[in-house]
Amino acid sequence: MTSSQTSSPYETGVSRSRIEQALIAAEKNLDHLEPTDLGMLEDFHTMGRIATGQLVDLVDIGPDTAVLDAGTGIGGTARYLAQRFGCKIAAVDLTEEYCAVAQWLNQLVGLDDLIAVRRADVTELPFADGAFQVAFSQHVQMNVADKVGLYREARRVLADGGQLAIWDIAAGVSGPPDYPLPWADLPEHSHLAAPDRLRAAIESAGFTIEHWNDRTEDAATTMKMVLSWPPDPLGLHAFVPRFAERAEHLTDALADGRLRAIQVVARATSA
Repeated sequence: MTSSQTSSPYETGVSRSRIEQALIAAEKNLDHLEPTDLGMLEDFHTMGRIATGQLVDLVDIGPDTAVLDAGTGIGGTARYLAQRFGCKIAAVDLTEEYCAVAQWLNQLVGLDDLIAVRRADVTELPFADGAFQVAFSQHVQMNVADKVGLYREARRVLADGGQLAIWDIAAGVSGPPDYPLPWADLPEHSHLAAPDRLRAAIESAGFTIEHWNDRTEDAATTMKMVLSWPPDPLGLHAFVPRFAERAEHLTDALADGRLRAIQVVARATSA
């Protein structure tokens, strides 16, 4: 979340208590919690952990890689990376509530020594130039009006040759989506852009595109499948208000072309 987005899906004041209730309802032991115990609750983006895993497989990460998770939400991607690679991650989000929940969950699963969470705007990152080798940005730019500024800041904190990994939603050509959506209650809270505009913004910020994949069909199919599953305590509905309605609107718009799901890996070019 960034300063341009203040819609209620993010700041509710009850995220931690509702997640705790969900974990207890799923009979999880909070004193001995494993990262895998969090299930689908922690990946607040289309296709969840499936999409994260697919994106991670396209980038170069090892235990010594300095990673930024820009717009971390409650920290699912950062925990996945820390557990899988043992690398250190800087995780930022503008929503103070989400930062607190991310820190709490990191501690519960024993990954807080690898993940540093701080409140920050992705358009004004509090890091030195070239501080990271890899940066993740999943379902972030829909909240940001200044696309060029967003990606210029990502380029600034990446070392030459570093990679920016993006999983995002873009505007389609079949008309506007219905609201609320997972990231916005109203159209004025959303900053959707067409795929060609996103690509131009990324490239103009100092990146070379290595992978540009339209995953809309896969995303729609996966979301339909997820929505058909029986209720589970460990889902985003645990802390995102009206999540079922938001997810249905997203899925419908992906299925009929009003929204596009874009997977991108871009390489930071030398100045």
